[in-house]
Amino acid sequence: MILRLQRQAVRSFSSSARVLKHVSHIGREPIRVPKNVSLNPTPTALSITGPLGTTSVPLQSYMKIEFPEESMVAVSVEDAEIKCQRQMWGTTRTLIFNAITGMTEGFTVPLYLVGVGYRVALEEDPRGSSDGGNGKRLNMKLGYSHSVFLPIPTHIKAEVPSPTKIIISCTDKHQLGLFAAKVRSYRKPEPYKGKGIFVGNEQIRIKSVKKK
Repeated sequence: MILRLQRQAVRSFSSSARVLKHVSHIGREPIRVPKNVSLNPTPTALSITGPLGTTSVPLQSYMKIEFPEESMVAVSVEDAEIKCQRQMWGTTRTLIFNAITGMTEGFTVPLYLVGVGYRVALEEDPRGSSDGGNGKRLNMKLGYSHSVFLPIPTHIKAEVPSPTKIIISCTDKHQLGLFAAKVRSYRKPEPYKGKGIFVGNEQIRIKSVKKK
């Protein structure tokens, strides 16, 4: 006769408080505010003033701005279990951090012209600032039968330290990225010869040409 022993399952229960499942790992991190930056929160926006100017970050109605310490700002939401609030939690925190960095240090991106005969020069715009520019333009030779002229917006500062390098800077990271993408669009990097306009540390994988 064979006796089978049955084990009884034992369930363990924890008496600790329930931890929220959905927490933004980016949004929950506080932001350190430099001494030369002042913040002025309102129900709809957060105004940021620094040595390089003033900007504002829009706030949703469920966003909360707190100051746990004198030089610290924290972002939170009313209900982290709601998906849209959880998404905007980290996004708003990143926008505030970028705005503080832009008003104190600014953002800079280099662009490189790679290709035989590719050149760029910074010159005065004959149209001046009538089209919304700052009076200067980029004169780029990118392998076309004509030169490419691109006016520089008022919020962008451009430098040309060498004929194949452009350095653009701005206090708004988003606007800086848009202008860099616009310059790049005139000659996007191609994967066969590796020619084009490269933004920052951009790299492409060179493809081999299929020979018949």
